[in-house]
Amino acid sequence: MELYDYIRSSAAYRVRIGLNFKGVEWRTVPINLLEAEQRGEAYRAVNPQGLVPALRIGAGSESDSEGGKEGGEVLTQSLAILEWLEETHPEPPLLPPDALGRARVRALMYAVACDIHPVNNLRVLHYLTGELGHSEAEKLAWYHHWLHQGFAALELQVSGPRFCHGDALSLADVCLVPQMFNARRFELDLAPYPTLVAICQHLESLDAFARAAP
Repeated sequence: MELYDYIRSSAAYRVRIGLNFKGVEWRTVPINLLEAEQRGEAYRAVNPQGLVPALRIGAGSESDSEGGKEGGEVLTQSLAILEWLEETHPEPPLLPPDALGRARVRALMYAVACDIHPVNNLRVLHYLTGELGHSEAEKLAWYHHWLHQGFAALELQVSGPRFCHGDALSLADVCLVPQMFNARRFELDLAPYPTLVAICQHLESLDAFARAAP
């Protein structure tokens, strides 16, 4: 497998954790978002959205310099990739065995990946300070606002003290850690979220998470 990856992309970070946890072999194809490689013709041939991550499965050993047309299927969107991993590599599991548990885990992962992350990703922040002309201070206030909105609810919803749901690692944990990494990077006050902090500290000590970290 080939993961088109940017080291500080939280969406790609999720997939790195999932790949490590499932114990599959993969290699990185770096895409530098700061140099706009994601908008270039070569990468658009891989993922027309121009977003990372993308995962090529069944590919040859080396990527084609003209966009990776050497074969295989390309999966996009981190949550879709993680669900595909869970279906094709069910052990060790990242979803609970019961339907209610799976629904709860998905609700927690969507809260991060669909509510918090999209309004704070790189292209949104660039639009705020570029086309809309906001200052860096205003950008940071925007970032902190949406993190506090999301984390305040998550703090009440997660199980803790080691995992987001129950006593086993799940896709909710895979999504939480990259978002917490970003929160620390943007100097968010995490004191109001002791359960999230405790869960994250435990998860970051696990091998699959440590090897995926930026």
